[in-house]
Amino acid sequence: MSNHNILAIAKKAIENEAEAIHNLSSLLDDDFSKAVEYIRTSKGRVIISGIGKSALIASKIVATLNSTGTPSIFMHAADAIHGDLGTVQENDVVICISKSGNTAEIKMLVPLIKRGNNKLIGMTGNKDSFLAQQADFVLNTYVEKEACPNNLAPTTSTTAQLVMGDALAICLLELKGFSSKDFAKYHPGGALGKKLYLRVGDLATTNQVPQVDISCDVKSVIVEISEKMLGATAVMENNKIVGIVTDGDIRRMLNKYDNIYGLTAKDIMSNTPKTIDVNVLAIKALELMQAKGISQLLAVDGDQYKGIVHLHNLINEGIL
Repeated sequence: MSNHNILAIAKKAIENEAEAIHNLSSLLDDDFSKAVEYIRTSKGRVIISGIGKSALIASKIVATLNSTGTPSIFMHAADAIHGDLGTVQENDVVICISKSGNTAEIKMLVPLIKRGNNKLIGMTGNKDSFLAQQADFVLNTYVEKEACPNNLAPTTSTTAQLVMGDALAICLLELKGFSSKDFAKYHPGGALGKKLYLRVGDLATTNQVPQVDISCDVKSVIVEISEKMLGATAVMENNKIVGIVTDGDIRRMLNKYDNIYGLTAKDIMSNTPKTIDVNVLAIKALELMQAKGISQLLAVDGDQYKGIVHLHNLINEGIL
């Protein structure tokens, strides 16, 4: 098969799914709004169940809800009827996901959930199904056809389920006023979380603190920069920052002077160093470095010098 034919098949599959997702918005109705509001005001958790590919989608929706402030638990439909039904507690809301709404496991599970007086939300592409008829609220995920040429493998239908779950999570997120600070609380690990909570002081304190007096000779300046391995040193006078000497300043000095004997930090420093408060988010340090075309900033707490935050710190933390 030629590359052209392969790409044509892929494009057709993507276009089929895109069209189904576009049509999905027209299927939203009052049941969706009522389901969102019921979950929002519920004192319990959201239990999401499914079988086969729908179970995999259920797991993803659970993860999304948990990460955006709605406590959720996955319960496999097959396991539920063999002991895991105990997962469902009073006040929990149950979402059952099934394309047909008529699978054997769903038919066994639904009456058990109803017997416990838990609200049942059915996510299905068949509004005439057993699940839809028994559910308190129905989230309609009907698709005309699967991307599979045989219209068999769950492809478009599971994508529709996934998108409906995302819509549910985003509605709950906005109604609860879930903020970036809340997001950071649930995502403390990885680059995403670090962008939301890691501060300049967290990075600067892991580095050495290069500094020289304004009257320090050039050799001592070069040694300080070399030993502290941050490509720069703060220049101090009476315990206050008055300048910075970087690797670039050293190169410019060598180009400018044939004889560097007698030069001091004052002679070669930049007297307008870029500083950033230790309490500022590290991502802001990155933005400032990029805007100014520099690779380090002097970290300060008020007017007190605390160290240097370097571009390499941001790279090592995965922020860049």
